[in-house]
Amino acid sequence: MIAVMGASGETGGAALQGLRELGVPCRALSRDPGRLRDRLGEVCGVEFAAADAADAESLRAGFDGASQLFLTMVNGPRQVEFETRAIDLAVSSGVQHIVKLSAPAAEPDSPVAISRWHWAIEEHLRGSGVAHTILRPYAFMQKLRTLAPGLAEGVIVGAMGDTACNWVDCRDIGDVAAAVLTRPELRGQVHTLTGAEVFGYPEIAARLSRLLGRPIRYVDVPPEALRDNLIRQAHLPDWLAAHVTEIQLLARTRPERPTGVVARILGRAPRTLDDFLAENLTHFRRAGGPPPGLDLNVG
Repeated sequence: MIAVMGASGETGGAALQGLRELGVPCRALSRDPGRLRDRLGEVCGVEFAAADAADAESLRAGFDGASQLFLTMVNGPRQVEFETRAIDLAVSSGVQHIVKLSAPAAEPDSPVAISRWHWAIEEHLRGSGVAHTILRPYAFMQKLRTLAPGLAEGVIVGAMGDTACNWVDCRDIGDVAAAVLTRPELRGQVHTLTGAEVFGYPEIAARLSRLLGRPIRYVDVPPEALRDNLIRQAHLPDWLAAHVTEIQLLARTRPERPTGVVARILGRAPRTLDDFLAENLTHFRRAGGPPPGLDLNVG
């Protein structure tokens, strides 16, 4: 039995799907398991259980009888507290192998706060004594959907200049997670996951222009202007606005390149940007209104 934390989310759901396709018994853990069951339907070999990162008893119940855990949670200020608690409870419940979804640049002195949080969690996991594997994916292609509102104005706003970055489809992350959970030779390692190509916002704008049949331009703003707009006008919490800005600055200072790990593990090429944009074209075409809270005249 493999427990999947965050089974309602992008990566947790993708890992659950990967395990389902392999026919592996798994338990989908979610704060709202009924809603998840309604969405997926009754699936042979899949259990649904309530689990809340802030509720230790629900975690104990969710981990009971599981031999492995895929640990992924939404980023947030209490992430270190929640994930270290989940690790301790999983170990005490008899889980023998934990696969943790982490982040690139997970270092004690990383310029990205969330990467420092992930480093602290990784250190706790290493000190727990349990067998473990770390997945460090770069930016999710699925996050590109958040660009949709700005497309109505024909713009993408950011602070990365023309920097080319690594992106990876969450479905590839889920497939890798399922592989690691079912292939012992992949365990005990740190797997850094990317797509097969790097691309920046100007390239994304160009490809969307071709697909949508109208011009989309990239508007580059100073990092502090991006952060201030996200706080004052888009009403993001300080930590999240800072994170968006930090990861864009990191991309500018640390050149990124594909790792080839997804292809090596899965025996196939990662999903491409063109495929992702084409699959989500209806979503991008439905976009209406300017980017939430962004002042397009700033910078």
